[in-house]
Amino acid sequence: MYNLKNLYTTYSNTEGACGYGDVFQKGYGVETAALSTPLFNDGLTCGACYELKCVNDATCCPPHSTGGWCDPPARHFDLTMPMFVKLAPAVAGVVHVSYRRVRCGKQGGVKFEITGNPNWNLVLVYNVGGAGDVNNVRVKGSNTGWIQMQRNWGQKWDTKGVDLRGQALTFQVVTSDGAFKVFRDVAPASWQFGQTFDGKINF
Repeated sequence: MYNLKNLYTTYSNTEGACGYGDVFQKGYGVETAALSTPLFNDGLTCGACYELKCVNDATCCPPHSTGGWCDPPARHFDLTMPMFVKLAPAVAGVVHVSYRRVRCGKQGGVKFEITGNPNWNLVLVYNVGGAGDVNNVRVKGSNTGWIQMQRNWGQKWDTKGVDLRGQALTFQVVTSDGAFKVFRDVAPASWQFGQTFDGKINF
């Protein structure tokens, strides 16, 4: 049995379809997996954590298979090699597993990485504990009411047509299990694009 602590979909060891960028710098490391389409859920599953258990079937996935366990709509985890060999020998190729969602344990607070431009704010939300996957984000400037953010892709959330520069920023984050927290004055009024801020608390 192995706990897959940090779930995201990857194109390489240091990039991803969830928008995390360098997963080592972000604290996710190799305990990650790429997901088949049904599990990825268009990016809504980014950040979730699973426990995987091998069910003692080391049958390999045949090349160019159709309708097999590697093909949609099958549920499939593509693990990094260090994680795969915790479940089965590397030569196994593909093994059957049972899996279940588990809570994500994170060190430190939820992180907010702010990029964009004066009229378009793009915020990456990561290092989220609890359910791990974020389903809703709102932002409030020190001179505004609450503004609903839209999921751009992965775990990147945006606002359009709103200039939040010069304002302290507060975020409300809701995870897939309905839990929510308010991260007050996460970014000071002097924040700049390209900076990352620690929410100090987690789920």
